[in-house]
Amino acid sequence: MNTRPRRQALKRAAGILGITLAAAAAPGVQAKDLPLWELGLGVAGLWFPDYRGADETRGYVLPVPYVVYRGEFFKADRNGIRGMLFNTDRLDLNISVGASQPVSSDSNRARAGMPDLKPSLEIGPSLDITLWRAADQRTKLDLRLPVRAALSVESHPRSLGWIASPRLNLDMADVGGLNGWNLGMLAGPIYATRRQHNYFYAVSHEFATADRPAYSASGGYSGTQFLAALSKRFPGYWVGGFARYDTLKSAAFEDSPLVRRSNSFFTGIAVAWIFGESSTRVNADE
Repeated sequence: MNTRPRRQALKRAAGILGITLAAAAAPGVQAKDLPLWELGLGVAGLWFPDYRGADETRGYVLPVPYVVYRGEFFKADRNGIRGMLFNTDRLDLNISVGASQPVSSDSNRARAGMPDLKPSLEIGPSLDITLWRAADQRTKLDLRLPVRAALSVESHPRSLGWIASPRLNLDMADVGGLNGWNLGMLAGPIYATRRQHNYFYAVSHEFATADRPAYSASGGYSGTQFLAALSKRFPGYWVGGFARYDTLKSAAFEDSPLVRRSNSFFTGIAVAWIFGESSTRVNADE
């Protein structure tokens, strides 16, 4: 029995696990006295398409590490992994990191016979502007302006272009009067260069078929993303869940034969048990 598609599927799920759980773990906005670091382990259930615009979706149950570090200049927490380059009361300049999962063409009908998609790493600056903050510090509205360069993760990495995703981000602590429950919501367009779009959606003449004509994408608008996430940190464990919707209507690559749906839906839920934490305490917004 050929186990390659199965292994590729698990690698694909593991590749985006950290990203989706970072999105799921919606941050609060109140400064608290918290450990410098926390370590734990949990399990996550995820459901998502092979790529944005794919018509094949898969569900997974996977182990997930819980790692939080609240350093002065480097943080790995519910906002993801980032470096703090500049910080004021209203303006933050961070290092923003993202990734995309590998896709096996053996297990995706639209890409059958084409080269597999390698995982990618995205890194770049993000300017985050606080537009409004409630007097009780429980609700905050930010404008986030990340710009990332993408590279393939393989023995000889390739440049995969640039991605910009300006978005409004609303964080609410103790939502609905429920102590400790944090709700995060974000929405905004995505823009990418021609090279980024072609990596996912181009079809070269070599791999064209009667049902999959040759195609080359242009750069520009890459769809719009909407996300809602809910989480709570209990004594000894953490729970979180998220739902994300992407629309590709009017995207620069919408007419690619690899786009089988004009929308994509991602969802996940996770629970993690925390088994260690630092005795050093820090004041952190979380």
